[in-house]
Amino acid sequence: MLNRRHFIATGLAATALPAAAQAFELEEKFKPTTVSISSQYAPGQLLVLPRAHFLYFVTAPNEAIRYGVGVGKAGLQFTGTATIDVKKKWPTWRPTDEMIERDPSAYGRFKGNDYVQPGGPENPLGARALYLFQNGRDTYFRIHGTNAPRSIGRSVSNGCIRMLNEHVQDLYERVPIGTVVTVL
Repeated sequence: MLNRRHFIATGLAATALPAAAQAFELEEKFKPTTVSISSQYAPGQLLVLPRAHFLYFVTAPNEAIRYGVGVGKAGLQFTGTATIDVKKKWPTWRPTDEMIERDPSAYGRFKGNDYVQPGGPENPLGARALYLFQNGRDTYFRIHGTNAPRSIGRSVSNGCIRMLNEHVQDLYERVPIGTVVTVL
C-alpha cells in the first residue's frame, strides 16, 4: 500500500533522474507515417507546416512520409522556399548574435568569443543538420536533430525545424543536396 512518505520519495527520485533516463514516448501522430499529399508537391521535395508541427518528404506523386517536428517560437520562424545546400553529420553549433542578445542567460558563454560547441549528444543540433539556403546564401535556419525530444510538436525553438535524431538521420539519407524545402 502506498503511503504519503513513499509517494513523496518516489516523486523526488523521479525528478532526480537525468532527462535522458526519464521515459519519453512520442505522440503517435508525430511518428513517421506514409500519407497522401497534394499533387502540387513533386517527389523529392520537402514541405513543412509549422502550425501543424509536420514535415513531409514527398516520395511519389500524391505520397509522402510525414514526420513530427518542433518549430520556431512566434516571430522566429522561417517561411518561404529554400534549398538544402549543406548537410552535416554531428554538426558543430554556435548561437547567432541575435540569439545571444535575445537570451544572454542561456547563451552568455558565447558572448565576446568565437567558441563553437562541438558535435555530439549534448549539441542542440543533434545527430544531423540540413542547412537551408536562399539564392546561394545561408538563411541560418536548419532542419536538424535535437537533444530535447519533448520539443517535438511544439513551437519552442529559435526558428529551426527540429526532429528526433533517428528521424533526421533517416531524412538525411533520403534527401540530396539541392532538395527544395517549402515552409508555409
